[in-house]
Amino acid sequence: MEKNGESSKNREDKKDKISVEQIEKYFNLTSKALSKAKENIIKGKEQYAKEIIEMVENYLSDAKHFQENKDFVNTFAALNYAHGWLDSGVRLDIFDVKDNSLFTIK
Repeated sequence: MEKNGESSKNREDKKDKISVEQIEKYFNLTSKALSKAKENIIKGKEQYAKEIIEMVENYLSDAKHFQENKDFVNTFAALNYAHGWLDSGVRLDIFDVKDNSLFTIK
């Protein structure tokens, strides 16, 4: 059975692949989220925010390194860790953001 002109086998084949488009999408998403988080640190939480931002920047740097070496699995993993740090900062009330297209909001 086909869905949107794509066979079941083609969809299955894509489940174990990471595309360049996905990598770029998550680089952009995480970079935008990082910028938004930096602009919206809750007063009194600056030290926690600094630590989270440092971890996010480190994981983004790792992701770029992996991407340059064509290691797309680890690129994707590092991007997900980076974004996970941002989401945890939102959930722990370190960043005051409301954009549910960039963050997991409470």
